[in-house]
Amino acid sequence: MKRIFIVGYMGSGKTTVGKRLAKSLSLTFIDLDAYIQNKFRKTITELFAEKGEDGFRELERQAVREVAAFEDVVVSTGGGAPCFYDNMEVMNEAGTTIYIRAEPEELATRLLASKNVRPLIAGKSKEDLIPFIREHLAQRERYYNKAHIVYQTMHMITKEEVQVTVKGIEHLLSNRKK
Repeated sequence: MKRIFIVGYMGSGKTTVGKRLAKSLSLTFIDLDAYIQNKFRKTITELFAEKGEDGFRELERQAVREVAAFEDVVVSTGGGAPCFYDNMEVMNEAGTTIYIRAEPEELATRLLASKNVRPLIAGKSKEDLIPFIREHLAQRERYYNKAHIVYQTMHMITKEEVQVTVKGIEHLLSNRKK
């Protein structure tokens, strides 16, 4: 029985790496935000608008507990999930947690290149985005750093670069078992 939880800031590659890691390890991939959206048949934006952040974070807390009971999964969390309630502790107890870490400049580049519109950063230029990420990340890193494994990424644009990250994480996971 394996449970791997991937945490990190938006744009760090949690979903991209999680999907590839799950495939490589023959595990099921779960994106926590998609899990919540499917369960409530609403987008994260709609849930935030309807329930407020506190209400959404409670739904997220319940979802973390539900997926922590699943077996043979790689779970990619939303960037804020580890930072509320005791979610990080629940994930640490249920399985192996991996923090995919990237520098603010790299995160800004990835977020600006992303096809996904993220309300938190909408309309920000790269010059505005880097200090925003730096400050926001500083608040969240104390939670992310509770992960069993911290994996520092550099560029992760091409499939080959993503594969290097996946192989690096697999190596750290195999060393953790020994």
